[in-house]
Amino acid sequence: MTSQYLWLFNGKEFTSDNIEDSYGFVYLITNTQSGRLYIGRKYFFSIRKVKGKKRRQRFESNWKNYWGSSIHLLEDIKNLGKEQFKREILSIHKTKGDVNYTEVKQLFRCNVLETDLYYNDNISARWFSKPQHIIEGRRTKNDMARKL
Repeated sequence: MTSQYLWLFNGKEFTSDNIEDSYGFVYLITNTQSGRLYIGRKYFFSIRKVKGKKRRQRFESNWKNYWGSSIHLLEDIKNLGKEQFKREILSIHKTKGDVNYTEVKQLFRCNVLETDLYYNDNISARWFSKPQHIIEGRRTKNDMARKL
């Protein structure tokens, strides 16, 4: 794997040796041509049942080769090539709940559903991008105060 496809954390390559007791991470993928962004999360391990065994076993996930779940992002990666994208780990977490919470917090904080800057088109499959006429039709307390 060439260095341009690696995950970076604080500007340095992140490898399996760096996982320690962490559960997963929140990441940012940047299209270096267009500037579009994608925020997501990934777990370092998966737990699955092994054939012939009674107990589930923990295996390192495909995190090293993971490029997100956005159809539009994956389409751009296929068309433009992986070398046009940068993968950065924003934060690393010790629990699944903290990974999930931090991803959702980042997605709302960056307002990913109301701008074309982000590939994200939903948050946790519960909140989806709004049509522009809905966004423009909102009224807020500050809007009312300006009219007075």
